[in-house]
Amino acid sequence: MRRTRILTAVLALAAGLLAGTPPALAADSTAKVSLAADTYTWKNARIDGGGFVPGIVFNRSEKNLAYARTDIGGAYRWQESSKTWTPLLDSVGWDDWGHTGVVGLASDAVDPNKVYAAVGTYTNSWDPKNGAVMRSSNRGASWQKTDLPFKLGGNMPGRGMGERLAVDPNKNSVLYLGAPSGKGLWRSTDSGVSWSQVANFPNVGNYQQDPSDTSGYASDNQGIVWVTFDESTGTSGNATRAIYVGVADLQNSVYRSTDAGATWTRLAGQPTGYLAHKGVLDAAGGYLYLSYSDKGGPYDGGKGQVWRYATATGTWTNISPVAEADTYYGFSGLTVDRRKPGTVMATAYSSWWPDTQIFRSTDSGATWTRAWDYTSYPNRANRYTMDVSSSPWLTWGANPSPPEQTPKLGWMTESLEIDPFDSNRMMYGTGATLYGTENLTNWDSGGQFTIKPMVQGLEETAVNDLASPPSGAPLLSALGDVGGFRHTDLTKVPSMMFTSPNFTTTTSLDFAETNANTVVRVGNLDSGPHIAFSTDNGANWFAGTDPSGVSGGGTVAAASDGSRFVWSPAGTGVQYTTGFGSSWSASSGIPADAIVESDRVDPRTFYGFKSGKFYVSTDGGATFTASAATGLPSGDSVRFKALPGVKGDVWLAGGATDGAYGLWHSTDGGASWTKLSNVDQADAIGFGKAATGASYQTLYTSAKIGGVRGIFRSTDKGATWTRINDDAHQWGWTGAAITGDPRVYGRVYVSTNGRGVIYGDTSDTSGGGGTDPTDPTDPTPTGACAVTYKITNQWSGGFQADVQLSNTGSSAWTGWSLGWAFPNAQTISQTWNAESTQSGSTVTAKNVGWNANVAAGSSVSFGFTGSWSGTNGRPTAFKLRDQACTVA
Repeated sequence: MRRTRILTAVLALAAGLLAGTPPALAADSTAKVSLAADTYTWKNARIDGGGFVPGIVFNRSEKNLAYARTDIGGAYRWQESSKTWTPLLDSVGWDDWGHTGVVGLASDAVDPNKVYAAVGTYTNSWDPKNGAVMRSSNRGASWQKTDLPFKLGGNMPGRGMGERLAVDPNKNSVLYLGAPSGKGLWRSTDSGVSWSQVANFPNVGNYQQDPSDTSGYASDNQGIVWVTFDESTGTSGNATRAIYVGVADLQNSVYRSTDAGATWTRLAGQPTGYLAHKGVLDAAGGYLYLSYSDKGGPYDGGKGQVWRYATATGTWTNISPVAEADTYYGFSGLTVDRRKPGTVMATAYSSWWPDTQIFRSTDSGATWTRAWDYTSYPNRANRYTMDVSSSPWLTWGANPSPPEQTPKLGWMTESLEIDPFDSNRMMYGTGATLYGTENLTNWDSGGQFTIKPMVQGLEETAVNDLASPPSGAPLLSALGDVGGFRHTDLTKVPSMMFTSPNFTTTTSLDFAETNANTVVRVGNLDSGPHIAFSTDNGANWFAGTDPSGVSGGGTVAAASDGSRFVWSPAGTGVQYTTGFGSSWSASSGIPADAIVESDRVDPRTFYGFKSGKFYVSTDGGATFTASAATGLPSGDSVRFKALPGVKGDVWLAGGATDGAYGLWHSTDGGASWTKLSNVDQADAIGFGKAATGASYQTLYTSAKIGGVRGIFRSTDKGATWTRINDDAHQWGWTGAAITGDPRVYGRVYVSTNGRGVIYGDTSDTSGGGGTDPTDPTDPTPTGACAVTYKITNQWSGGFQADVQLSNTGSSAWTGWSLGWAFPNAQTISQTWNAESTQSGSTVTAKNVGWNANVAAGSSVSFGFTGSWSGTNGRPTAFKLRDQACTVA
């Protein structure tokens, strides 16, 4: 179940980079760039989880400070007051999309305000950039970055081992990082600012999951996989002397330094034939615990062991909870109870059937008990109960036969941590969520402990397609790994993903524009149909019949009235059908693997695109004819949509940097195209409710406009554009899909590659637009104003605040400058969406280029981090130049 993280968006991006250079079309020279200001509120359409959580890190000196890392969806910090997770890497931009993959995370025990993340998604060519180490002095509210001379693999094989990144618990200016790809062990002595290779470390690793893999994915050397300090061998301010390092080498997996990293030796007597996935040091007991597997994970592993190493005597003891001959899985998740020396737990991470297993010992591994046992096969007795009422889809709608149960205890359980301040709290990650318990010690007293999802706020799905019908549910999604969901309420977790059938990944979906109850989706499935239909707006589904040769979902289009469908699956050519796919016929005149869409008015008109050519069918998909238009992108990193309500009105986005790249518009069904001159690059296009007084639907695009990458909106058919996200809300790669809401003006749904479905709502509900910052006749910022100042996060010595400045007057602003005085000598350290200066307690914040314009009745927001001492009082007065503002 869910053995593969399929990242269609990333692969589409990589394919797009290979596009050639077509001839250019005539551009629209009348279009004008206008980057106006608007204030958007961004949230996730709640799914809660949906992906692999390979790492959980508790701070060892501050209670309730914990972090989680994901393989493609960034890092998160635990909020104890709300029992939720806060995303920390949403500021990662388009060009650095790979930095949403986190391969290592470290929380500083000496200064809990400091946290570090080693980022990078792939070590092969799929990720064009090197990895980096991100460092924060405010718990991830803002970051500084040091680029590395090699790649890191947050979504590579072996990503569940770790942690590869570690801070010296005695001298916190010293950090170590284990690198993949034979790049060795690296060290920083200036709190992560600069890094150098540890030249005398003797082993760079040699384990490859599959040496024959020519893509470089499974054939990469998994390298140095964890670093662990023995804090008892150092004193405050002096480097820890004993350091243990795990290496991906089946014969030589553990090394140690006893002189603070000056020299290194292989630990004598260690087990061979295995990889040490984790090395957890219990300084109080004097033991290094190690969990071993014969594979790197997170999917594979056939045999495993657990060992204990006595740090004082060098004695090795096999403490495996199961005899090696009885294992069919490897061990990985490993933790100790810092409050109860001798208590250790481990997971059988690669036990897929009937379930994962969790083991617990209270005598340093001499004896073990299990989370579940067989009574009389196939019946099980569980030491736990599971409550997934907050994420009911975790049952997968399954009704398995014993010994399987639903929901499962988990799979890919490589992260497991007992709270160092609370023996009752444990968290562990799976391939779909993050579970936890707050009454763990019931295990020892013979009672049952309760496992629940502890995942709210952590959203980790890869989004392939989005749809917002004019009636019914506001959002339908096509997702990797968990298929997709029908959201009737964006603030609530849906009860179930799409089922009957349950695709491992949904690649495309569509609805009938004039009959939104008719919905179709296609996707990938190991065995079974690849297409499904719904006649009740996606609430219930039934499978269609595949034509011969289908191997994957591809793209699908529904006729505007739902009477027929055109499907371009993987493995065979484009197909069409009337009714619900009981039989299919091959379309002619269009190449295999073309992208297909439907006209939103004429039920017999469909469109296709492949390799620079646009195709049109007027007979329900039976035959297609290539348009004579030239100059469209020559590659296949393209997405296009037809406008609802207007026949033949089509918008196309896509391309590559070495060829045609941008946004095109056709009003004659693709016969001719106009390229918008004010759009540098575009990757997805969508439509939403028109602004008040506008005759054309609102356009949304993930694009580069005016030299700035972002999410943009146009209320005037693309003549001018408003950037509606900001630098703090970028979410890496957002090119797979975008759509507005046809019922709510300004609402937009944005796809991400690992942060789930993001939706934004505007404060400008009228759709008033903005003014041109380059026009000298625009008025200067005068008139009434209002300010809301909110402290969004606060910690010892530091805080984060958001400021919203509203234009409550009758004239638009074409630039603004807001001033205030801090009451307690607070100091700003970093500002976003504004430029700030400070003299003593007086602060001035000015607009940046893209948010200069603020229409009457609209507002603009910016944020900052700062330091405080003693008291962190809020400013009581704000001035827009000389105009006093109302303080909300």
